[in-house]
Amino acid sequence: MRRLDRLSRQVERLERQITVSNEALALFVRFWLAARPALPDIAQPAAQAKGRERYEGFVEALGRRLAKGQSLAKEVSFDVDPPARAGAEVSIRVI
Repeated sequence: MRRLDRLSRQVERLERQITVSNEALALFVRFWLAARPALPDIAQPAAQAKGRERYEGFVEALGRRLAKGQSLAKEVSFDVDPPARAGAEVSIRVI
């Protein structure tokens, strides 16, 4: 029974982390798309080349973070509910 309870808590944590990740990504994409001006046709090839370069950098940075065991979900959980502020009102700063 204890093992089942522990597995249930682990699944709940995973669900929360996935929800936070999905919402963060969706919010970022929404803001980014809303703020991006359309490019003229002449600028498209250069923008696509720069996009590929940035994507490669993103994938490399993601690989480094995963290799180190860093997690945005952990960072967010510490920012939102640090152990020292347990029970205090939570505020989230949007940049």
